[in-house]
Amino acid sequence: MGRPKTRGMKKQMRLNEVEEITLLNNWIESQKPDSGSNPLSFGPLPKDSKIGLLEDGKNGTVFSRYAGVRKFDQLPISDKTKRGLKGAKYVDMTDVQRAAIPHALCGRDILGAARTGSGKTLAFVIPILELLHRERWSPEDGVGCIIISPTRELAAQTFSVLNRVGKFHKFSAGLLIGGREGVDVEKERVNEMNILVCAPGRLLQHMDETPNFDCSNLKILILDEADRVLDSAFKGQLDPIISQLPKHRQTLLFSATQTKKVKDLARLSLRDPEYLSVHEESVTATPTSLKQAVMIVPVEQKLDMLWSFIKTHLNSRILVFLSTKKQVKFVHEAFNKLRPGIPLKSLHGKMSQEKRMGVYSQFIEKQSVLFCTDVLARGLDFDKAVDWVIQVDCPEDVASYIHRVGRTARFNTKGNSLLFLTPSEEKMVERLQEARVPVNLIKANSQKLQEVSRLLAALLVKFPDLQAVAQRAFITYLRSIHKRRDKEIFDVTKLSIDDFSASLGLPMTPRIRFTNLKTKKKGVLASSIALEPENDQDNEAPLVVKKDLLGDDLEEEDFALKPHEVGKEGEKSTKDEKVPMQGTRVSKKKKLKINPDRPSGSRVKFDEEGNSMAPLARLAATTQTEVALDKETMKDYYKKVGEQLRKADAGDKKVEKEKRREKRMKEKIKRKRGAEEEEDDEEEEGHESEEETGRQSKRAKKVYFDDDEEKEGAKINTDSISVADLEEMALKLITQS
Repeated sequence: MGRPKTRGMKKQMRLNEVEEITLLNNWIESQKPDSGSNPLSFGPLPKDSKIGLLEDGKNGTVFSRYAGVRKFDQLPISDKTKRGLKGAKYVDMTDVQRAAIPHALCGRDILGAARTGSGKTLAFVIPILELLHRERWSPEDGVGCIIISPTRELAAQTFSVLNRVGKFHKFSAGLLIGGREGVDVEKERVNEMNILVCAPGRLLQHMDETPNFDCSNLKILILDEADRVLDSAFKGQLDPIISQLPKHRQTLLFSATQTKKVKDLARLSLRDPEYLSVHEESVTATPTSLKQAVMIVPVEQKLDMLWSFIKTHLNSRILVFLSTKKQVKFVHEAFNKLRPGIPLKSLHGKMSQEKRMGVYSQFIEKQSVLFCTDVLARGLDFDKAVDWVIQVDCPEDVASYIHRVGRTARFNTKGNSLLFLTPSEEKMVERLQEARVPVNLIKANSQKLQEVSRLLAALLVKFPDLQAVAQRAFITYLRSIHKRRDKEIFDVTKLSIDDFSASLGLPMTPRIRFTNLKTKKKGVLASSIALEPENDQDNEAPLVVKKDLLGDDLEEEDFALKPHEVGKEGEKSTKDEKVPMQGTRVSKKKKLKINPDRPSGSRVKFDEEGNSMAPLARLAATTQTEVALDKETMKDYYKKVGEQLRKADAGDKKVEKEKRREKRMKEKIKRKRGAEEEEDDEEEEGHESEEETGRQSKRAKKVYFDDDEEKEGAKINTDSISVADLEEMALKLITQS
């Protein structure tokens, strides 16, 4: 153990620190770059020049220029920061760091745009540490910096970099992200933190709930992946946060696809920000070491293509992007049961934070396949290179594509990406090329293509629970396509819905409800997707007009649950050669409506001698001239029938009550087990289950004649009614039971 520091040593350290801060302030002020200039345009310093403080006998103290330097130790930064950078093995600066840090050290607002994997995190971590160091910030001063990240994983990664580089500083830092326990502990200590790395939702929660939470002394605000944080998805969280922060602060925004919208910049109260687009004039918007390919794949062959690719790249680390959480869950579970020969992982926003971080760590440690949503598309730096980025579903726009492929080919390492596009999405290739993204159209090797649809169909039979997962994957994918804004690329009516359903192994096409689609005619929809009836009372299946890819209209037909055409003994018909299926897909039968005008049945009564009797003969007193009902006999008969009906009704109610109770219990258990399967994204919200819960079955009204009052109300005037009409009326009363 080293010797304990004496009071004199601590005083000398404080004096040295004050002297260092004074020199750093003078250095930054005397050599700061002009506003609007790009430090990358400055030439390197002469090899024989000394760095930092120089002594001139005539003019006194002068400082070397730091704009345009290439190494961290040439910057006017504290010795503690330099030691942290050296310990983390950061020596040479990247382009975005060379461009942004000189301006940031001067206290200017910055809009920084650079390719993915270019080192944007250090470009704001160093200015944070230096600003608080020069201000001599302490735990008593409270929150001095807030870093907002759109995802938990990115926030955790930023916090890790901050800890490594700033470990010699005495600042306190906290990571505030959702999905984990310990909110009460955070509330107790958050006021003691100097630097907060957080997700917007968790930060707003503390602003609303934590007593004495104060950001009035905030010096610097960082928005990582700023274009994502500023979009409409976070508007409800970010605007209340900004309103509680002081306007006189330094603000840094960094992203691979930076925003220039005036309304966004006005929301943040930026003051003459420096726009630094490092690779704006580059030939390509993505790293040159990244090889990018595009393959046109029909929607029903996507899983076949993905399975074949995995089977032929078993020694690679592969990141697979899908549109929705349900797809991630289904593909991961199904492929896991098929055992491709490589570890498979899945990660999406509904998983707990501990599980997400565990999956993330396992993927880094070992070669495997990770199925994920766009939660992993931004900012994350994998310690070990990702060999392939596979985009099974087309990204929403070019910016999303750039962020996805940015998980590979980082820091000048090599990488590969492959994008699957359906024929209707082929226009995306033009959009990518217009945005300076070099992609090559390739064709699949049909000899290596392995059909997985038959195997999936067998799995759904063997594991019934997996069929429900497949149905949700099917529905949420179509909904995500339907909600995309760019209708030139994303048109759900051009997809082969039935073939896609069969490719997932489903025995029949699930019914979908898109609440914001409008029908052109009553009961007719110009698309290949069946809608459930708007009126819950309607028992008839809707009619749809289906269009194939050539635009030819088919005849009106019920496509809500359309069987795949198969031959005898389960063999596939020639009309359905694309997706092989096992067994027959049986169409759903329509419910029959009861026709109240249909002919009623009749029954014959016999007397003791075997002669047939009129239906009400045993209740009638027959004379030579007329037939009259015996009131006493009729009363006894109705009383007996009424008792039977009440007993039957009580039994029916008991059975129905038990069924409802059992259904509620099943739904409760299902909610507990599948909490992570609930819809919470815009891409999956609004879906209603096919079975309406709590819907009561209609029962025919029953008439009971229990007492004299009811009996009087049911009197029959036999004077004006013939015997035949009287018998028909009595029959109807009896048959209602």
